Amino acid sequence: MRAQTPPTVTVAATPPMGWNSWDAYGLTITEDQFRANVLVLRNELAVAGWNYAVIDEGWFLENPQDRPHPEKLVYTIDANGRYVPVPARFASAGKAMPAQMQAAVATDGTPYKLLMTTEATSFKALGDWVHAQGLKFGIHIVRGIPRASVERNLPIAGSAFHAADAADTADACPWDPTNWGVKDTEAGQAWYDSLLSQYAGWGVDLIKVDCIAAHPYKADEIRMIRKAIDKTGRPMVLSLSPGPTALENADEVAQLANMWRISDDFWDVWASDPGKAFPQSLTGQFAKAAAWAPTTKPGHWPDADMLPLGHLGPVPGWGQPRDTRFTPAEQQTLLTLWAMARSPLILGANLTQLSDATYKLLINKDVISVDQTATRSGQVMHNGDIIAWTADLPADAPDGSIALALFNVGESQVVVDSSFETFNIDPITYRVKDAWTGKNLGKLKSVPNLTLEPHACILWLLKK
Repeated sequence: MRAQTPPTVTVAATPPMGWNSWDAYGLTITEDQFRANVLVLRNELAVAGWNYAVIDEGWFLENPQDRPHPEKLVYTIDANGRYVPVPARFASAGKAMPAQMQAAVATDGTPYKLLMTTEATSFKALGDWVHAQGLKFGIHIVRGIPRASVERNLPIAGSAFHAADAADTADACPWDPTNWGVKDTEAGQAWYDSLLSQYAGWGVDLIKVDCIAAHPYKADEIRMIRKAIDKTGRPMVLSLSPGPTALENADEVAQLANMWRISDDFWDVWASDPGKAFPQSLTGQFAKAAAWAPTTKPGHWPDADMLPLGHLGPVPGWGQPRDTRFTPAEQQTLLTLWAMARSPLILGANLTQLSDATYKLLINKDVISVDQTATRSGQVMHNGDIIAWTADLPADAPDGSIALALFNVGESQVVVDSSFETFNIDPITYRVKDAWTGKNLGKLKSVPNLTLEPHACILWLLKK
């Protein structure tokens, strides 16, 4: 019997690359701000492969500044219980309809506790505009069904069910006040079918689902979302947050998702206090990336989280507005580790304040090529403060068939004087190129007497 050809991977065949609003705008982004960042993405970074533009959490909140006081939040929801964009923040979504303000009390006179307006707004026009720029459009949601929709028991589109039929009111995301969980039932599937059908109609190319990959891990809802995406027929990247996703769930998430977080939220912190999971530090990512590297394959990418580079403001998702705390050396280390781990590359900077230095980091074709084309990678040595990774590159890669990265995670200079064999590389002579400087280093069979500064790295491309 003739062997069958494996199906072509059409969704996330390489690690997704793009920009997400969270690190710079938190819950507050507006359409004008989003469009301004997308234009920079198109004009400056798309040529290097950065092509997803993602609106993160809060696009359905009329007053996101009141998130610390959930009882004050006003949600924008359609007649079928689904969040829709706030018209005052997203002008192309449609006009507000005050006549459809949801009644403040139920028909029996019981006051509703949660505030909402009923709108027929949509991201369709904004998604079309992103596509017209040659880019892809993404949004963030929290798993589940709006509590305000359940309170009013709104109908679920395309079904005979109502919100209360689908909601699991015993299952609340521990850190999010907006939603209830969804039952693994026919009604629950109808809810997710209605949701993903709506997003497909908006032209969504990436859906980032939060409170689902860890604390808690919700396999049932991941399966329902996967099924709902497949029903739409639209190729849509499924991204799962937050982390750390447990390694024992690796096989399952790799079957159902295209990318999933391997750590808690990562921010511009070199080293965290011992025992603290948040914020995730750069030094803490080395072990996590190494553990997940063997699971990486086309269409399914362990995600080391967004890149907090450049300017983080005006309203970053954590901390005060600032330029990234990472030093230039640490920024190269960050991008090198993500590239060697073949993580998705999702930038968090405010692109309207993109500096020349950050721009040069982001368009380095050799570094990006490692992330996008490596066929195998992993940590091969951890000796003291030196960590080494290697990656196999395509045989026809112009500058090298092997990538070698060396990191100094310590606080003092380290001199490396080692043969390539030390790093499980065939002990022969290679033509070597420095990926960060672009310099050809000649023919080498070792790393000869190399001084690595604290927190710094090298990324070399080796060609036989």
